[in-house]
Amino acid sequence: MQVGTMSGTFKRPTLGQSLDASLEQDIRHLQFNWASAHPSGPLPEVIDEVCAHARAEFEKRDMVIAAVAGNANMVDIDPEKRQKAVDKLLMLIPACAKIGTSVIATCTGSRHPESMWKDHPDNESEETWRTLRNTLEQVLPAAEAAGVAVAFEPEYNNVCKSARKSRQLIDEMASPSLKVVMDAANIFGKNDLSRMTEVLDEAFDLLGDHIAIAHGKDLDHGGDAGHLAAGTGKLDYAHYAKLLCGLSFDVPVILHGVTEEQLPESAAMLRQHAAAYQ
Repeated sequence: MQVGTMSGTFKRPTLGQSLDASLEQDIRHLQFNWASAHPSGPLPEVIDEVCAHARAEFEKRDMVIAAVAGNANMVDIDPEKRQKAVDKLLMLIPACAKIGTSVIATCTGSRHPESMWKDHPDNESEETWRTLRNTLEQVLPAAEAAGVAVAFEPEYNNVCKSARKSRQLIDEMASPSLKVVMDAANIFGKNDLSRMTEVLDEAFDLLGDHIAIAHGKDLDHGGDAGHLAAGTGKLDYAHYAKLLCGLSFDVPVILHGVTEEQLPESAAMLRQHAAAYQ
């Protein structure tokens, strides 16, 4: 297991300074936020320039881009916005090889009219499920051709709100490019915290073979996505770390929902738990 964070955790005037700040905290694995490169124009117009610059900055520091950020509301109620989400992912797929990664971290989205991070009753509908599948059918062939993983995050407020729903999507799409960002703080229903070990074990049983990267943050209640710094809430990090270390590869665990000041304590906590299993 490798402890990482979001590149946006370190807010500096240049990407190089942000990466240097990360190295000062012994963090070499980052999920790349495009704004960290301070692009000179709209991303679709300058993405090749950003990729070349970011790759050079990461490589000269021997750092790893574990994934690039690619949040997209795959079930947006507005067809034009939904198409923009498709276009965004299709733009990012070829950019992965240029920047030096093979993972896009994304989400399935929500039918909520105001925010893709809020739950909505229509997230459970068959129409929404068909819309999600249709979106992925437009994206996954390009990802497969490029050898890129489109890794969605199971999250309570999104269509794929649980491990079971996420596994259903993976099975139905049957694509080697559809993967998962495992974030244990996002998968607990309103009454699930008392079953924490059971919920975590089920998530890894169902999704362990499909995990591309993991996220690390915390929660203080079920029925919502977690928003706390790792180690400051109720998540059983000893068990989460055990499950992460039991995966078949050296998984990057990206700490987020964390300030630069909180990061050292969260990273130390995660490393301490992981040391028992490595």
